Amino acid sequence: MGLLDDVVNQVKSQMGSAASGAHPDLVSNVVQMLGGAGGLSGLVQQFQQGGLGHIVQSWVANGQNMPITAQQVQQVLGNPQIQALASKLGISPQAVSQQLTQVLPHIVDRLTPGGQLPTGDALGAAAAALKKLI
Repeated sequence: MGLLDDVVNQVKSQMGSAASGAHPDLVSNVVQMLGGAGGLSGLVQQFQQGGLGHIVQSWVANGQNMPITAQQVQQVLGNPQIQALASKLGISPQAVSQQLTQVLPHIVDRLTPGGQLPTGDALGAAAAALKKLI
């Protein structure tokens, strides 16, 4: 089993136990979001610009992941991105923000197993492969 299989299985497993009721397509939609402009580096930059760089860095680094609140997710990603995800999934923006508190740390953590952001080419390949698996 490769790293991408591991990412999908662990995140979905976490969603099942730690966030029961999470939308089953949320992980694939987050991966699509990360595969777009900016990718994982762009997400990290959004957190840094939103004053939450220390939280996202805990997800990238080895060790314990710091928690995030739904309000912080909303603050960093912004209403348009949350609304777009909610629309795609057919759930409320509040539900998306809440579910992302469980999903984002695990996805970022699993995509940065060495405690560092992957290079652009590696991230693009990883995101493309991950999309095919979900």
